[in-house]
Amino acid sequence: MLNPLDVCMRTILQKSNTKLYEDPTLLIRYRFPAKTETDRQGVLFLMIEGQRRVDNKSEQQEPLSPAVVLQLRSSSSQLMSNTTAPMNTEPQDSSAPGRYSKRPKYSRFTQQELPACKPILTPKWVISVFMLITIVFIPIGVASLYASRNVVEIVDRYDDSCVPSGLRSDKVRFIQSDANKTCNRTLTVPKHMKQPIYVYYQLDNFYQNHRRYVKSRSDKQLRNRNNEDDTSSCKPEDTVNGTTIVPCGLVAWSMFNDTFRFSTGNDVQLPVTKRDISWKSDRDHKFGKDVFPKNFQNGSLIGGAHLNESIPLNEQEDLIVWMRTAALPTFRKLYGKIEVDLQEGDTINVILQNNYNTYSFNGKKKLVLSTASWLGGKNSFIGIAYLAVGGLCFVLAVTFTIIYLVKPRRLGDPSYLSWNRNPSGH
Repeated sequence: MLNPLDVCMRTILQKSNTKLYEDPTLLIRYRFPAKTETDRQGVLFLMIEGQRRVDNKSEQQEPLSPAVVLQLRSSSSQLMSNTTAPMNTEPQDSSAPGRYSKRPKYSRFTQQELPACKPILTPKWVISVFMLITIVFIPIGVASLYASRNVVEIVDRYDDSCVPSGLRSDKVRFIQSDANKTCNRTLTVPKHMKQPIYVYYQLDNFYQNHRRYVKSRSDKQLRNRNNEDDTSSCKPEDTVNGTTIVPCGLVAWSMFNDTFRFSTGNDVQLPVTKRDISWKSDRDHKFGKDVFPKNFQNGSLIGGAHLNESIPLNEQEDLIVWMRTAALPTFRKLYGKIEVDLQEGDTINVILQNNYNTYSFNGKKKLVLSTASWLGGKNSFIGIAYLAVGGLCFVLAVTFTIIYLVKPRRLGDPSYLSWNRNPSGH
């Protein structure tokens, strides 16, 4: 069995008996892939042998024309430079990667040649953009700041005041004792407050975002009664006396348990509505209507509020609000809503139970009564941010306008290039 080298050699010897000098591309048409060192040596040998036979033939017959000789030499050079590639006579795309090349295949996307908008930032365009931002941002900032300042908010810190004066040196002992923790507070309405009036409790220095705290819960258990025993992530509040706790985990165990009752100065009660204070998506999808509390706060150490075991979790909105953990150590959570207007100068009497222990970690407790605007609660940051950006853009627009008028320059002026301004290169 002949190897490829013998076959190619025999073919060239046969063809060399014809007018090889009239077909100088013969050496190219009979090339084959040279994958090994032996093949490459064979191809070079065939090229040299073919060239010699062409030279011998040219001595016996008419000499080759200069154009044919040049074409033959070009073909030989191409053969030497392509001994590692498949040999064919079809023209190759110069942009296509080689056989062993790591260059990616050409495309307009990879070469960033797709149609694109490339604006030229002329001084007029830059000044116009800054002025447009100014015109849009400043009115939004003014409206936001105005809406925030129209929100009426009453904030009362009561954690220190609701501890008897004789026990303030040891507040932790007081909060853990069985002493009476009823506390009376009096608030004055500074401005007319339209309903609904939102009642919040605010906690400071309470890190609900702690990793172990956040993970100590079972969403499957909260959602489905069949997953009642799914408490692997709830330790240490997963079981009590060998039975499962529902809802389990530290988040539910530490639920806020201070209570508030409100009345006006003439002893008219102000009822607090707790309906729809939580997210509807939480009530419908995260807390099951067939899941009821079980063995909750039955251990030796009580963390917070108790739950009514006859009410399903999707209706216990205090728990739902608390279970949506806060991202920052200072946060507010909605306690309820007062659906009565309060007039300026009204007195509100608050009777609260100071049960929640924030003294162990130097936390603070505050009672907040607030109205709302189209932007939400009281928050001046958004308005100030819009005004700051709008004012900065206005200053930049004015500065660029003055520079453009005082010292204008032609767009694309080559005289500003460094090598034109300093021809000597120094």
